Order: sequence, then structure tokens, then C-alpha cells
Amino acid sequence: MEKYLKTADTDWYKQRIIGVILVMVTCMTVLFVRLFFLQVIKGQEYRRLSENNSIRLQRIEPFRGIILDRNGKMLVDNRPSYDLSIIPRDAKPVDETLARLSTYIKVPAEELSEQIKIQKGALSYKPVPLIQDIGRDNLALVEVHRYDLPGIDVNVKPLRHYLNHQSASHLLGYLGEISPRELNSGRYTDLRSGDLIGKNGIEKVFDNYLRGKSGGRQVEVNATGQVVRVLDTVPATPGYNIFLTIDSDLQKKTEELLEGVTGAAVAVEPSSGQILALVSSPTFDQNAFVSGLSHEQWQEFISDPTKPLTNRAVQGEYPPASTYKILTALAGLEEGVINEKTVFCCPGSYRFRGRNYRCWKRGGHGCVNVVQAITQSCDVFFYQVGLAVGVDRLAWYAKAAGLGLPTGIDLAHEAKGLIPTAAWKKRRTGVEWQEGETLSIAIGQGFNLVTPLQMAVMTAAIANGGKRYQPQILMNVESADGRIVKAVDPVFAGRLPVSDRNLAIVQKGLREVVNGKRGTARGARLFDLPISGKTGTAQVVGRKEEEAEDPPPTPDHLKDHAWFVAFAPSDEPKIAIAVVVEHGEHGSGAGAPIAREMIKTYLLRERLRPGSPLVAEHKTAGAN
Repeated sequence: MEKYLKTADTDWYKQRIIGVILVMVTCMTVLFVRLFFLQVIKGQEYRRLSENNSIRLQRIEPFRGIILDRNGKMLVDNRPSYDLSIIPRDAKPVDETLARLSTYIKVPAEELSEQIKIQKGALSYKPVPLIQDIGRDNLALVEVHRYDLPGIDVNVKPLRHYLNHQSASHLLGYLGEISPRELNSGRYTDLRSGDLIGKNGIEKVFDNYLRGKSGGRQVEVNATGQVVRVLDTVPATPGYNIFLTIDSDLQKKTEELLEGVTGAAVAVEPSSGQILALVSSPTFDQNAFVSGLSHEQWQEFISDPTKPLTNRAVQGEYPPASTYKILTALAGLEEGVINEKTVFCCPGSYRFRGRNYRCWKRGGHGCVNVVQAITQSCDVFFYQVGLAVGVDRLAWYAKAAGLGLPTGIDLAHEAKGLIPTAAWKKRRTGVEWQEGETLSIAIGQGFNLVTPLQMAVMTAAIANGGKRYQPQILMNVESADGRIVKAVDPVFAGRLPVSDRNLAIVQKGLREVVNGKRGTARGARLFDLPISGKTGTAQVVGRKEEEAEDPPPTPDHLKDHAWFVAFAPSDEPKIAIAVVVEHGEHGSGAGAPIAREMIKTYLLRERLRPGSPLVAEHKTAGAN
């Protein structure tokens, strides 16, 4: 019995030991399998998650290229913008962090919380933008209370800075946040939601040059999201710098001259087609767009009856009025309808098919030749020339001068104007062309529509001997280290279909407009600097055949538009100008003085340069 008990006891202990060993082996096996699963199968994923707890990728915004004028004067630069964001996982409790931040920067906590709600569903370790461009004072407050603000991150990025407020606004344009449609277009593969791109003007047209390329850095952060060290950096590539053809001094002066009026002015270098100034008034401050406009601010812009966002120099379409007589004269001379000695008599009106077509001068101009007709802007003379040439031939010469067609300037939404033909009217209205309509066309009224830019280009071609150049606004593109990336040469667009002799006849008339005793623009005269030009008064409402001797005052919005085109010096032109003042009434009184001061501003500086052929002293004519 005793032997049996001993044997039984031993077996029981053996079984217990074996059981314990089996349990241990099982546990070790399970542990091994688990470790294998975690370390091998899921190892990479868990390593990534672990690293994300301490390793972050930060984007480095590139510096957008600066914009300069033809003389290297800076027009657009960049300034630092201090933007706040929050990393929700590091900021717990988020509400308390936002409440403290609100007290420091004086922004309602509800407004800050709303930004997080907008980004609902985003990863907790991804920064959520809170507020842009907080300024240096708020930045200092955030930095002082850094340890009270876990998860709050300050990102410094370059922000556009337009150095001269409201200057060259329509030309330079502005930036705006990229839209979903633009992101999906495939043209912005390196951008993301929230990035800024050019939306208008030079900023838009040359965005690919200016934008640059983003960089990034890998950083290690602590438990509160603060950077403890930088692990790796890929620097951002700055955008290219752009040199424009404009002269900033002339641009500013022209803007001053147009301040308070609605209109536009364009100055062109006749020998190249380079734009020296391009001004539309009223204007706007591009800096208002830098940090983004509210819906209310945008509505205020687009509902403004003066339409400050419209670039009237490029998009404005106006009847050319008497400035068109330049082309009517050239067409008449080239078609053999008139010559330098041809004389038409002006009694103050022209009778055609039972209707009187009045001249602007009630008493008439007497008998005049083409030079005198240009000088005095005689309507009756050009009625007869236009009637003899015909509407279709007039249109042919006008289009050869670049009217009724886009000029090809590097600016978006350019208007093409309208130069009518008989076929155009038939197609548009179903009604045949009437010869009486040709009389209106011949003096720049009727269906005719042109832009100030087109008239400046045409005037430049008249000035330089008949060569028409495509207007250029870009001079060259340079890298940040000064390497020329792109240089723009003059682009020849065509030649005026006129002989040198006939062009000289018209040029003589244009010189007399300003310098002759009976010229319509004697107020633009400079005694020591010969200017050539042509006035124009574009009707807003049509003339009645018979008007009262003392008509009632015309409301401002119905007053005529004032035109003046000019070039100077007359013999060796360096600048050609087109000015239009909406409801300015008379080109001699509203347009000519502006052009005169533009010429003084540009050529006075030219004469101070060594070797300048211009005389040293400068006097202004007494006439106004």
C-alpha cells in the first residue's frame, strides 16, 4: 500500500510538472507569435505611427519673384506673414488652449473654434490653420506665452507686398486662393488647397515664372508639439524676377493726372512697342487682396458703379471720335480721293440726301485742305473724304492700323473693339448699310469702337514712319542670381499701307494741331519741344439735326468723352500717348493737358541724361 501511494504521488507530481511546462510553452508560443506579428508583420506600420508622434514634415513656402520697372525700381516685393495653426493632438484640451490664445491675440474663441470645425475629419497630428498674418505684436505675445499654448504653431511665410498703394493696380494684378476648379485643371500639380496664385494682371499672366517651388523640412517635436531639432531640409526654390517695360515715374505721374476722373492713358515707345505707362482710373489697392477679401468686401468692389476693377486701358471700348480722322485722311490720300492740294469748303454743315450733317464749328471752317482739316478737325472735309473712300475701304485701313483687333498684349481679357463694314451690319442687323452711316464712321462716330491701347499703338505707328509693333509689357525674366531666363525682343506686327509721302502729309497736320495758330490742341504746346497730336470728342448721345442756340446743361453722365493722341518730339518720337477721359467733353481741355504733362515727365528726365539731343531749358505754352 505504501509503495502504491509513493508511486501515485510521483505520477501526480509528474503530471503537474508536465502541465505547467505545457502552459509555459503555450504562453511562450503565443507571446512569440504576437511579437512576430507586431515586429515583423505590423512592424513597419507601427514604426511609422511611432515616428509620427515625434517626427513632422513642415512645408517651406517659396519667395515669389519680385516685379521691377524698366529701370530696376521695385514695384512688388514680399514681406513676412506670421500665420497661426493648431495641431489638435498636441493641444489637448483644445478648448482651453483656444480660450487662452483668444485672450492674447484678441480674436473670439468661437471664431478660432470654427476653423477646427471646418477641418473636421482631418488627421489629429495635421496642423489646422487658425488665422493668417497676425502681425509682429501678436507674434510677440504668442511667443511669450508659448508654454501656455501647447499645439499652437507659428508658420512664417512670404506674403505679397505692393510697394506703391493703388499704383499700376490693373497692370500688376493681385493674388488669390486657388479654386477647386483650378486645382483640378491639371495646370497646378505642385499646389494644394489654400495656396495663392495670380488672379489678374501680370501676377496671373506670368504666374509660372513668379511662383517658385515649395520646399520642406523634417523636424522632431516634443510632447507639446514644439520643435526640438531639424532633421532634414529641402530648400524652397524662389520664383523668377520680372522686369516690366513701364517707367514707374511716368506711371505714377499719369495716375496723379487721372486722379478723380474716369478714364485711361497709355504711353508707348514708338521704336519698340514697349509700354511705358498703362493707367486706368479709378483704381484699387492690391494690398486689400493679399490676406483675402471677405464676401462683403468683394461685393462692394463689383457693385461699385465706377467699376474700379475694370482695366479701361485694355478693356474699355469707346468711339474714337476725331482721332479717327487720322485714318480717314490716310485712306483718302492712298486711294487717290484727295491729295495735299485738294480743298473742300465748310459752311458749318454738309447736306447729304436731304439731311444736314453738322460740323462741330457752327460757322464752319471755310475752304481747307487736308493739313488744315486735320489741324482744325473739320468734320465737313472728312464727311466727303469718307463718303468717297467708302466704309469697307476705311475699315481695311483701320484694321491695318490694328483697330478692331486684339493687340496681343500680355494681359487677360483684352477687348478687340469694333470696326464696322457693310457685311458686318447686314450680318448683325439684317439691314443694308446706308451711305449716311459712312459719314459718321469717317469722323469716328457711329459703330466705331476702339480701346486706348489700340489708339496708342496706332499713334506709335504714325510716329515711327508706319511700323506697327505688338505692345510689350515684359522686358525680361531673371533668376534670383541674376541669370537671364527670358528676354523679349520687339515683335513687328505689320506696316501701315501708306506711302512715306502721304504719311508725311498727315504728320504735318498732326504737328499743326498742337503748334499751329488754329490748332485744336494749342493748350498742349511746349515752346521748346514740338508735340504732334489729335483731339477727339466722342458723343455719348447723338446730335440732333437742329439744336437750340442755348441748350440746357448736359448731365455729367451724358457728356462727351474726351480723346487726345500724341507723340513727341515730333521729328524723333520717343513716346506716343493715347488719353481718354470719360465725360470730359473736349479733348483739347481734358485729354491734351494730361498728355502734355506725361510728355514733360518722360522727356524732361531724358534731356538730363548725357548726350541727350533735347534742349536744356523747358517752357510751357501759355494756352490752356
